[in-house]
Amino acid sequence: MTAHTDHLAHPGGHDGHHDDDDGAAHGTFKSYMTGFVLAAILTAIPFWLVMDRVVEDSRTTALVILAFAVVQIVVHIVYFLHMDTKSENGWNMLALIFTLVLVVITLSGSIWIMYHLNSNMMPMSTHDMRKMP
Repeated sequence: MTAHTDHLAHPGGHDGHHDDDDGAAHGTFKSYMTGFVLAAILTAIPFWLVMDRVVEDSRTTALVILAFAVVQIVVHIVYFLHMDTKSENGWNMLALIFTLVLVVITLSGSIWIMYHLNSNMMPMSTHDMRKMP
């Protein structure tokens, strides 16, 4: 076989091993099971908090659930998506950080605008509304 047609006989490389295009490592059964168990626990605990009303204050419960959600996102990113600072020379992590920054800016800006619109609205009584055309 010539060097020109050798890649046709062994599409994964010259030694017959199939390499990934991006060089990223895939998870093992152990890492997938670890991710699954962590995800199940991180789902069961907030469910228990809500169903048994463990915390009386609903705001505190919501904050705890949001914290568990953030941890679960990290678990999914690490154990199932295999994203770390080494995957694709760090470009995946950079894209994730950029996306998170945009989401935080969008959400906080939207909440800020809605809060100020609500607090700066002129109060209207029913008497004032009758005078409107």
